[in-house]
Amino acid sequence: MSAPAPTPPPGLRGSRNVASAILATSPIGPSDARTYAIRTLGCQMNVHDSERMAGVLEAAGYVPAPGEGPVRTQGIPEADVVVLNTCAVRENAATRLYGNLGQLRELKKQRPGMMIAVGGCLAQHERAHVIQKAPWVDVVFGTYNLGSLVGLLDQAQTQGKPQVEIQDELTVFPSALPVRRELAYAAWVAISVGCNNTCSFCIVPSLRGRERDRPPADIVQEVEQAVAAGVIEVTLLGQNVNSYGAEFGDKGAFAKLLRQVGAVSGLERLRYTSPHPAAFSQDVIQAMAEVPTVAPQLHLPLQSGSDQVLRAMRRSYRAGRFLELLDQVRAQVPGAAISSDLIVGFPGETEQDFGQTLEVVGKARFDSAYTFQFSPRPGTPAADLPDQVPGDVVTERFDRLVALQNQIAEEQSAAQVGRVVEVLVALGEGRKDAATNRITGRAFDGRLVHVALPDAGCRTPPGCGVSQVTEAEPRPPGAPGTASPPHLAARQEPPRPGDLVRTIITGSAPHHLLADAAPQGGLFEVRRTRAGDAWDKVQGRA
Repeated sequence: MSAPAPTPPPGLRGSRNVASAILATSPIGPSDARTYAIRTLGCQMNVHDSERMAGVLEAAGYVPAPGEGPVRTQGIPEADVVVLNTCAVRENAATRLYGNLGQLRELKKQRPGMMIAVGGCLAQHERAHVIQKAPWVDVVFGTYNLGSLVGLLDQAQTQGKPQVEIQDELTVFPSALPVRRELAYAAWVAISVGCNNTCSFCIVPSLRGRERDRPPADIVQEVEQAVAAGVIEVTLLGQNVNSYGAEFGDKGAFAKLLRQVGAVSGLERLRYTSPHPAAFSQDVIQAMAEVPTVAPQLHLPLQSGSDQVLRAMRRSYRAGRFLELLDQVRAQVPGAAISSDLIVGFPGETEQDFGQTLEVVGKARFDSAYTFQFSPRPGTPAADLPDQVPGDVVTERFDRLVALQNQIAEEQSAAQVGRVVEVLVALGEGRKDAATNRITGRAFDGRLVHVALPDAGCRTPPGCGVSQVTEAEPRPPGAPGTASPPHLAARQEPPRPGDLVRTIITGSAPHHLLADAAPQGGLFEVRRTRAGDAWDKVQGRA
């Protein structure tokens, strides 16, 4: 299985504790309705599932708890029902879950009617053990039965005892359930669930099952409905997204799907995550190059640069083939932003193996990479392998790899200075935006950009000029040209989440870019979008 990609739709962040992603974008309902809050721990598929949980709850009459919304907040939620959607990928997943449950236990003592539900991959793995370890939990449900949440809550309330329901087979795609999307302008769309690979370090296939593919027509219909509601950016999700079609015997199905979804009228940006290198094919690269809405961005997990370690990981490609794929992508999609996942200290990894990883990373020149120290997961083959690498050795190698990748990322980012980009304004991506008078979002290639707002007297009319412009970012049909319409230039409102800002990169850091030209009269063109209008509607400002 491929590891999850790092780049979320604008506004989403990774989660480390109970104060993680909040799934409530609708206005608060009647004061007598039962309230809910969802905390998501883990990958993009979990965020997708949390949006379905929110949809199921709201369809049953629940409303977001007061103060809940897509802006990140700290603290334990004040809600009648709190749902923890869990992750089982990392070694500390259980520690995080039970730490969060301990905090919620204290809150529940103060609020006797409060209910706690635990779902997601760790719930699928732990099953009734969750109740044994945390008897104050009311409901435990798995990855296959998201739609059972409301019924289980009702049963727990009426019967006065915890309810545990874990199914071992998928009967209903989560995508068929009601949805409350976290962001009005970006959508996760699952094209498959499960994984047919047997990577020795990964527990997810045992928790999500074998791959099941949605019909293409269903996927296109969901995208069309999301776009009609204001969404302009869609990310296609799958454990191994580019193996889509395996269930119905079409090896070219994913490339065809990119073309079908990319042609949906009104969609401006199409991303996907995560592909597996062994299944990455030329027709997908061609679709990336030829479909204007497909983002020039690729997250391709390497995991290790040692062929010996890759064999032990059961990764069915080798380092040389991986580098060939990167060359092919860069030749056909110039300027593509490429990221990866890397594991340090896999059992049996020698200093020579690690040196090969450093060599491959140096050649690959990733724009970013998510680097992990190997952590054994009970139930995976790698957990029982001999020759576990000592912790101090793993830490020392990890530090060396991070230093190399940070240097490469800094150089890759510096090469972006002078480039004109169009930034999709996001919510919650820039923690210091208010203090620095900036807005933050993602360029078409997924790079994070902090954009300085112009002074009050300068928007986009003549006088707010451009200098040192290099190659402009590719734009899909309907994107702005080199100048904004005059009526946009006169607006004084700051761009909203979902609006697009065309600007120039003036500075860089390893993990973000700066566009600070506007206060000095530089390029700052705002295109107000349907997505921004949808955001206003959600906020009750339309």
